[in-house]
Amino acid sequence: MELDVGLHVIGIVRTGRTVPETTPIQSALNRAERGTIVIDATYRDGFDSLGGFEYAWLLTWLNQLDGPAGLPPLRQVPFLLRREQRRVGIFATRGPRRPNPIGLSLIQILGRTSAGIDFAGVDLVDGTPVIDIKPYVSRFDRPPGVPRCGWFDQVTISESVTPAQLGQPGGPDPPHDH
Repeated sequence: MELDVGLHVIGIVRTGRTVPETTPIQSALNRAERGTIVIDATYRDGFDSLGGFEYAWLLTWLNQLDGPAGLPPLRQVPFLLRREQRRVGIFATRGPRRPNPIGLSLIQILGRTSAGIDFAGVDLVDGTPVIDIKPYVSRFDRPPGVPRCGWFDQVTISESVTPAQLGQPGGPDPPHDH
């Protein structure tokens, strides 16, 4: 099924990160690092009232991926399963190599400037295109109880961990929280 979806780039992420392999894998694991979203002037009026929210979902187009072009493998080894080389279906991962490389980051809004948004929770390389921002609303976004999270429930995840730190099978152990 092919459709022309006509995405618009509404801004660009500015961070101190330049290489995907050394960029933290999730925003929640890197809350201390700061970044900025520079919003295209055409879309700035759309950010009115966003300052009343502490968190927002940042949707990006992950345009700086290495590897062959075309459809990625539908079964992949996620960063967190590199050491054991365990493959899982792409839709059971949060990895960047996807049929549509859309990034999803839960960022903390620190403030607005005339040109954009300052945020905490960097998991993107500098220059990543922004395709949407939606406010995080706990009544809608936080499910009740403690939901099952598949294979993620069985792995240890450290603060600020990057794909490079997770290494390859037989490589050094990744850092662990104690």
